[in-house]
Amino acid sequence: MVHRLVNRTERLAAIERMLLQSRLGLRAVEIAESCGVDRRTIYRDLSLLGESGVPVYQKDGRFYVNREYYLAPVRLSNNEAIALFLSARMFLHHTEQPNPYLISALAKLNMALPETLAEHVGAVAEMRRNDPVDRGFVTVLDTMTRAWSERRRVKLWYSAAQSGETGAREFATYFIEPTPSGGLFAVGYDTLAQQIRALNLRQIKRVKPLPIFYEIPPISEVLSYLSKAWGITPDDQLQTQVVLIFSAEVASRITQRLWHDSQQIEWLDDGRCQLQVSVASWRDMLAWIRSWGAQVEVVAPQALRDELAAEALKMATAYHEARI
Repeated sequence: MVHRLVNRTERLAAIERMLLQSRLGLRAVEIAESCGVDRRTIYRDLSLLGESGVPVYQKDGRFYVNREYYLAPVRLSNNEAIALFLSARMFLHHTEQPNPYLISALAKLNMALPETLAEHVGAVAEMRRNDPVDRGFVTVLDTMTRAWSERRRVKLWYSAAQSGETGAREFATYFIEPTPSGGLFAVGYDTLAQQIRALNLRQIKRVKPLPIFYEIPPISEVLSYLSKAWGITPDDQLQTQVVLIFSAEVASRITQRLWHDSQQIEWLDDGRCQLQVSVASWRDMLAWIRSWGAQVEVVAPQALRDELAAEALKMATAYHEARI
């Protein structure tokens, strides 16, 4: 379909967007037909895009954007920039591995903030620049996210210590998701298991992009997968019923929020409340449950109750011995 754009500014933005959305690149004639102009105009526009900083290049008669050097033109309101800063700070507090891209993104938020706030954000970013970085993990993360954005399959070598699972497999990433405890999982189709799996990025030892493209399922299917777990679980497990009782002091906070799609909340006669959820793995909930301290009691499953009881006993013993 031909769309004759009103002016060059609008057309340049459209060309940039088309190139970003095209995995296989575009010929000048295809861009011209889409914009409703001739090829000579498109060649001039592509040259102008390059001069303005968009890394456009040509290969075998097709035009591409070099995503490795592309900087997205994002405009943020003051509140949006602060929200992103606070989200990044929260993730930095919990992440298992420092992410240098998150640090550099924090530094760039300065441009969207008033001077007083920009000074604080810049100081936080500078403070975290010296965090030790696992270069192997960063290489895996970089390759996985780039392949995800290009919808390109990867070959990866995976080693899961707990299950003893090892070996190479092809993987098509549907999305990458953080867990409440700071981990990062890639969820997608695993050719070795022949099913959708969630793989811990820390357990991927090596990854190689392949010249094989794939389609991501409809967003409704992706969201339905997310709703099955509290965070992300590495295996396709049966649902577990978790039952928690919260004290009267925090019950109102629990009842006023949707914590999980499956939640059922019941007020108890003494002012406490009971929360019941169905999750793929209760271990994903551990950090969240611990954060409530003595304000929560685990009723089920028994394995979760036993684990927290053992932790509480160790803490009580440690503090008792410290007083002697």
